[in-house]
Amino acid sequence: MKRINTILISIAVSVAAMFTTSCVNDLNVTPIDPNIQTPEEVLNSIEAYQQLLAKCYGGLSVSASEGPDSSPDIDGIDGGYGQYMRALFHLQELPTDEASVCWNDQTIKSLHGLSWTTSDVFVTAMFSRIYYQIGLCNEFIRRASAAEGFQGEEMDYMIAQARALRALSYYHAIDLFGNVPFATEANSVGATGPAQILRYDLYEWLVEEIAGENGFRDNLLPASATEYGRTSQEFATMLLAKLYLNAEVFTSDDPNGRPAISAWSECAAESKKIVDSYTLPSEWQWNFSADNHLCPEIIFAVQSDGTNIQTYGSTNFVIKGSIVSGNPAWQGALGTNDGWGGLVVTPQFLNLFDEAADKRFLFTDGAEFGEQAHTREILDNANFANGWGQMKFTNLKHDGSPADNSTSSYPDTDYPIFRAADAYLMLAEAQLRNGGIQSDGLAAYNAVRERAGLNASSSVSLDDILDERARELYWENVRRQDLVRFGLLTSSTYLWDWKGGSYQGNSVDDRYNLYPIPTTEINSNSQLQQNPGY
Repeated sequence: MKRINTILISIAVSVAAMFTTSCVNDLNVTPIDPNIQTPEEVLNSIEAYQQLLAKCYGGLSVSASEGPDSSPDIDGIDGGYGQYMRALFHLQELPTDEASVCWNDQTIKSLHGLSWTTSDVFVTAMFSRIYYQIGLCNEFIRRASAAEGFQGEEMDYMIAQARALRALSYYHAIDLFGNVPFATEANSVGATGPAQILRYDLYEWLVEEIAGENGFRDNLLPASATEYGRTSQEFATMLLAKLYLNAEVFTSDDPNGRPAISAWSECAAESKKIVDSYTLPSEWQWNFSADNHLCPEIIFAVQSDGTNIQTYGSTNFVIKGSIVSGNPAWQGALGTNDGWGGLVVTPQFLNLFDEAADKRFLFTDGAEFGEQAHTREILDNANFANGWGQMKFTNLKHDGSPADNSTSSYPDTDYPIFRAADAYLMLAEAQLRNGGIQSDGLAAYNAVRERAGLNASSSVSLDDILDERARELYWENVRRQDLVRFGLLTSSTYLWDWKGGSYQGNSVDDRYNLYPIPTTEINSNSQLQQNPGY
């Protein structure tokens, strides 16, 4: 059993009260108990702070304190589609060639069609979840830093973890929303909505927060996590490498006229630290199996547990969303007991694979499970029989045996956030963009390919890098970011089924490289300005 789960389940409900007026006022987080104790009464031991920190971790895993979606943390945001990882998948995968959805839930088709508006409920869900997390972490840092009688090495480590989790959510904010509200533990609780920070300045703050003189990586976090599921120096290194990888995107079009920052050499240096520390295990799918908490490649993952951490998001969503309802053979092949029949991949994405050789080509048309074969093309994007389903994420262990949970209603499979193969490919890309790939970068690139059963390459292009990232990292919530960095998300250079709202695919306005600040936030905070084009 995963250690952090037991802490999460036992968290004192009274702690939740302190978040009702946290970073962003209009999220209107509802306390669980109307007869709540004050935080001062609850936070009276180091164990209480451990439980509060568990809530910061748990906010990535679940969207409610009891059950998969009852009494959701955020009023007005559904506990199912508002779960952090499911909301992230909606915004990072559905607008790309890697995922399409046949459901007609509210505005969900606007995501794959790249036609969302400022009032889109799925955009609002991700924004709200990000800032709920930031509010949790800010409050922990504020109270832990001022806790008399509990200061010391353990408290310093907990504060560093909260800073790392806050940085992760700000990384998602800068990537998805650009110029965003900004608050730290220094902002008073209940203050008028926070001021907006420019994307350029948030990038610089994040780099300093991670690796500056007082950054949490080198000063506080251990070299590797003290227990599975915790942040570490390696977590911080991956996050920093990700920022450097996208530095030019994050710092371009600055309203103050500052030139975009190029950080390819820094990205290569940080990625190399991970490459030198991690040898890729031979079994790729172990990263996405029910026992992936034992996989030595995973640096940080959002935890799932069929008994203790139950959600309608995270890997439950990607596994069940890929399976037709009422087919025990298909469900059993992925170790679950139900199917929601919604998520497929586009034929353009399938075309990136050498289907006969690449071990990562884990897709099905359903025929092997007795279904009438799904079409490869998505002629009708409201029909689950159009498009193939993924078989990458599974609730079986990597040896094919059942997961430890007994009902298979909720998976044990954790959702990877950072794993070593991503750093291998970042090293190759950063070197290539910085004057030419070097021997260690080419070796890293080939290590990823050879594990998948493909031949090593003697040379590599940027197009090769992008395609290899797609094959290696699909449904790991990086594809939209990669397409933006390569200038392909909105352009006519690369089209896929239903991009821009038509079967043939269309280019779309460049404003869709960013999501809008939700209308509710703009209306409630006069300090915010909308992103260009919205």
